Formats: sequence, C-alpha cells, structure tokens
Amino acid sequence: MLLVALAFMLLVLIGMPVAFAIGISGLVFFLQNPDLPWTIPAQITVSQTQNFTLLAIPLFIIAGNFLNASGITGELLKLASVLTGRLRGGLAQVSLALSVLMGGVSGSAIADAAMQSRMLGRDMMRSGMSRGFAAGVLSFGSILTPIVPPGLGMIIYGSIGEVSIGRLFAAGVAPALLLWLALGVTVSVVARRRGYPAARTARPSLEEAGRAFRGGVWALLFPVFLLAGLRFGLFTPSEIGAAAVVYAIVIGLFAYRQLTRTSFIDGLQHSLADVGAVMFLIVLSAVFSYGIVYDQIPDLISGAILDLSDNLHLVMVLVVLFVLAAGFVIDSTVLIIMLTPIFLPLIEQLGGDPVHFGIVFIVAATIGNFTPPVGAAMYAVCSILNTPLKEYTRESFPFLIAVSLVSLLLIFIPTVVLFLPNILFGP
Repeated sequence: MLLVALAFMLLVLIGMPVAFAIGISGLVFFLQNPDLPWTIPAQITVSQTQNFTLLAIPLFIIAGNFLNASGITGELLKLASVLTGRLRGGLAQVSLALSVLMGGVSGSAIADAAMQSRMLGRDMMRSGMSRGFAAGVLSFGSILTPIVPPGLGMIIYGSIGEVSIGRLFAAGVAPALLLWLALGVTVSVVARRRGYPAARTARPSLEEAGRAFRGGVWALLFPVFLLAGLRFGLFTPSEIGAAAVVYAIVIGLFAYRQLTRTSFIDGLQHSLADVGAVMFLIVLSAVFSYGIVYDQIPDLISGAILDLSDNLHLVMVLVVLFVLAAGFVIDSTVLIIMLTPIFLPLIEQLGGDPVHFGIVFIVAATIGNFTPPVGAAMYAVCSILNTPLKEYTRESFPFLIAVSLVSLLLIFIPTVVLFLPNILFGP
C-alpha cells in the first residue's frame, strides 16, 4: 500500500480532484496485485451505489438546498443578531450564532464559511476588525455547522462504520454548544483587548425578539423534528431524509412563501452538483478501501498504536493527532471515508463507544478545513475577503487552541457526548 499512498499524495499535490486521485491510486493497488480480477473495482463501485443507508446523503443535501432557497438564511441572521449582537465582538459573535443555527440547514462547514464571508465579512472589517481576525472567526466558526444535526460527516461515518445515525445526531448537540462557548469566549477576549465594538448597543425589544424567533423557529425545529422521528421509530435514517425534503418544501411554500418555481429548480440544480461530487467521492473511495482491507492495514496500524499504549483515552489522543496531521493535506470528507474502517475497530477493541469516538473523530477531521496548506474552508474565506494566508494563520491561532481544548474535553469526559443519546435512545 506504500506505492498506493505515494500515488495518492502525488496526484493531490499536482492538483488533481480528490475523487479521481482516490480512484486512480486505488487502481494502482490492483496493478500491484495481478492475481486479483479486474472486475472487482467495477463491482465495488457499483455496489456502493446500492447502499440503502447512503440514500440519506442526497436527500439531506436536497433538503438543505430547499431550505436555503426558502429564504431561511436571512431570518436566521436576524435571530443570531438578537441573540448575540450586544456581546463583545459584535458581528463575530453573530457569525458564531448563525453557524449553530445554520447547522440543520447546510450541514457543510465549507458552504457555511463561504456564505457567511459574503454576508458578514465586509461588515466585520468595516466595524474595525482586522482582516485576518474576521477570516479566522468565519472559518473556524463553521466547525459548528457539521456537528449540529444533520451533519453530512455523521451520515458518512455512521454509514461506513454501521453506527446509529440517530445517536450520532443527538451526540452532536452538546459538543456544538461547547465549541460555540469556547469560540465565543475567545472572540470576547480578543475583542476586549482590541476594542472591537458590539454589533448593536440597544437591547432588542420584546416585539423584535418575537419576530426574530418566529422567523427562525422553523430552522430550530428542523433538528428536533429529525431526532423525534428517529427516537420514536417513525423513520429510518434514509426515510427521514425524504421526510426532511418534504419538510423543507412545506416550509418554503407555506411558512416563508419564498420557494418559487425558479428557486425550486435552482435548489435541484445545486443539489445535483453537490450530490454528484459527494457520491462520486464515496464510490471511488471504495476501490481505495478494498486495498486497505486486503493488506490488513487496520490490523497493522492498530498493532503499532497498541504497542505504544492500550489506554483508550491516550489512544484516542494519538488518533486525533494523526487525523489533525492528515487534515493538513486531505479533505475532511476523505478522511472520514478512508480512516473510519481503520480506527473504529481499534476503538471498539479497547472498549470505546463508537458514537463517542465518531463525534471526536468528526471534529478532528473538520479542523483540517481551516488549516494550511489545503484547508478548503480557509481558502474559501481568504479568497472572498482577500486575506493573506500568513495573516489568517496568525490571527486564527487562538481559535485553533480553543477548538483543541474542547476536543480534549470530549475525549476524556465521554459523558458530555453520550448523555443526550442515552436519554433519547437508551444507554
């Protein structure tokens, strides 16, 4: 597999799209093993498209695009301003609140970072914030989006690792709130030192707060609707994706009344591009994963880690460090697809909970979106705000520390992750 890994890294470094890099490097494995029939890559690729659990991915992507087309984003921005506009850091705090509220809508850190950069980035700089600080907040703040249900990373991890997606959805709530708190405190500390103003000075009236809540309540109810449907057995994870699409259409037509024929078609077109990109990546990664399993790479890595320690918490720290290092050069979705079959069996062997590990793993993998040299969310924000990479890296370092501290807390206190799934679905 060494030649396969080198081929993958080379193809990524020369700028080839990641899906093609994974598929081509996976074929290198079959070139190294001529005894294996060449029908296997085709069979594996096709079989991935028949995975019923993965049906949830395109359905939730469609639901998110329809919710965006319904005009819900503007309503959530008003609610975020009412909730956090008077805190130190002003628009930076608003952007963090919006990331939490947008979690049930977009489910993608990169999409959230790019959208908020266009909505809030220029205003943040006009209010006196440095370009690098604004970019750091908008980039790292989007880590909240994929952890609030229904995060796309949870669906992929649950599908590959055969872990309850309902429990993963519930497990993401408390870590998202902790990350929000940590990033909010970091913004407050920097804002106090630099004198960044609040976004608003007057306390919102009850009437304004009521209007903002009524405008955003349908987005707030979305994850509640998902968890309730899964908890009471009304839907399977795949079926609830279809229910989410219906929910988005009904909200767009009757609550916000902004889902027109044109916006409906636009939502379908955006969904087609998003679904194609994600599913193409998943089906080609199956070819790569076949070689990993065939050469017993999970057993080799597990043995190497167990030689260092058999303590569950220390092993999870080592895994997180490995994922963070890999995230410097590999996209988070690719990391989840490639590393879940390697590390999940190791954690289960040591008695770890797959839901607990899944949330820690997804957080660690998502951090790679915000770090050089290939962080996708980082590049999206920096290109929109014309921020030099050096300035972004310097200004975003406090946010990296805050997120890392929360990750350590999640590792060593699993109850933080598991208490809500245990309440809703039983221990």
